[in-house]
Amino acid sequence: MNTLSYRTSHTRPEDVKRKWFVVDANGLTVGRMSSKIAHILKGKHRVDYTPHVDCGDYVIVVNAEKVRFTGKKMDDKTYLTYSGYPGGQKSATPRELLARIPTRVVEVAVRKMLPKNKLGDAMYKKLFIYAGPDHYHQAQQPEAINL
Repeated sequence: MNTLSYRTSHTRPEDVKRKWFVVDANGLTVGRMSSKIAHILKGKHRVDYTPHVDCGDYVIVVNAEKVRFTGKKMDDKTYLTYSGYPGGQKSATPRELLARIPTRVVEVAVRKMLPKNKLGDAMYKKLFIYAGPDHYHQAQQPEAINL
């Protein structure tokens, strides 16, 4: 009889070795790109993934102002914010938001794909988004990744 026993291993937070990745968002669809970024931030691409530990990697997104939407979403989709005061609800289309705050479209898309708890907050802090092609993380020697 085979006496081998297999045990599930769980990654501890102090054992996580994080990498840095750069994503060029030029011409990428927002939803597809965001789901893959959220996958990396969660750490689900890793062999040692553990659901209750933040074992994801860092992601840098450049050229966020050049993302695209399919169909008529650029004019039909709306982003709603509410200040909490009467009459404090504001809405904006992606076209308006990209003109005003180009990084916000990607931020919102990725944030809504992460868990809504403290672990999701920790994952979100590892995301860096820049509107143009330059970023300030050269010292971390990030790897370019094609989504």
